[in-house]
Amino acid sequence: MTRPTATAIEGSCVWTGAALADDPRWRFALSADDIAELDAALAAVRQRGLPWREMVRADFPLDRLAAKLAALAEELEDGAGLALLSGLPVDRYGDGLRHLWYGIGLHLGTPVYQDCDGLLMRDIRDEDQDTDALLGHQLTARDGGTFQSSKARTLSNGQLRFHTDRCDVVALLCLRQAAAGGISRVASSVTVHNAMLARHPELAGLLYQPIHRSRLGEERGGEKLHYPLPVFGRRDGRFTSHYSRTYVEAAQEMPGVPRMSDEQWRGLDCLHDLADEACLEFRLRPGDMQFVNNHVIYHARTAYRDAAEAGGRLLHRLWLSMPNSRALPPDQAVLWGNVGAGQLRGGIGQD
Repeated sequence: MTRPTATAIEGSCVWTGAALADDPRWRFALSADDIAELDAALAAVRQRGLPWREMVRADFPLDRLAAKLAALAEELEDGAGLALLSGLPVDRYGDGLRHLWYGIGLHLGTPVYQDCDGLLMRDIRDEDQDTDALLGHQLTARDGGTFQSSKARTLSNGQLRFHTDRCDVVALLCLRQAAAGGISRVASSVTVHNAMLARHPELAGLLYQPIHRSRLGEERGGEKLHYPLPVFGRRDGRFTSHYSRTYVEAAQEMPGVPRMSDEQWRGLDCLHDLADEACLEFRLRPGDMQFVNNHVIYHARTAYRDAAEAGGRLLHRLWLSMPNSRALPPDQAVLWGNVGAGQLRGGIGQD
């Protein structure tokens, strides 16, 4: 397992928002021929009456679009780590949109579970309710209050801090925008790492050491489970970062978890500030598909406000295990399961 050195990481995954904003390499668009092929594949599976959850890649042939999706997958792993595919006419598909989105996902990777009940596609919207209480994922904080899980925060209209998800690639399809806010924010975690190494090498070193995280909102009983994992890691010259401050904070509310030092908290504060400094912001439009490689990108969202008459902001989310993924350090197995390159990994384990 590689520990931090004085050497920064180089490559296409190192970027700032200011530089990437006008760079076309991460932007892809569906052509009229692409949409026609998607329509034909959708018509075929619906004629068969095949539920979208039971589809495999062969059920949704995309011979023409395959080259564009392969280029997108390459950009995710060996390029910027970010891709936007635009131009899907979401309003015309009705219930068939789930088939279509899942079919696209199958041509990029393998969808993995997003909760302990076998969820493969999550609707990201403001649920306007206490989802922790509803799902039985409540954690009582040391002061007697209730700690809100990362899942509950995702299913609200509040701000989401920079974080990564538990999969190689997180994919979001925008169906409806918010009336205001809900801006996507993405930052290169490699750029953050390099800047921290240059400005505060002692903090970067701490983030290569294990920090305890909670499994709150993930596995059943996760409010009582925790595990150690570094924020930064390298293997075979490739970088990975897994980070969500909410899971770290939740672990600190649990008995038996080593207490974070002031310097460790400073490291997480520095990570946020550097991501904020280097990030790219953009607004997803209906029909936009955002793909993020969690190993090299932190993503966030601004708070938003829905217009009641418009039905509210709505995204469909997939978690994908990618066949072209990098190998991960051995200590990442506690989260990912398989750490070999191209292995099926990530997602939430099923009982």
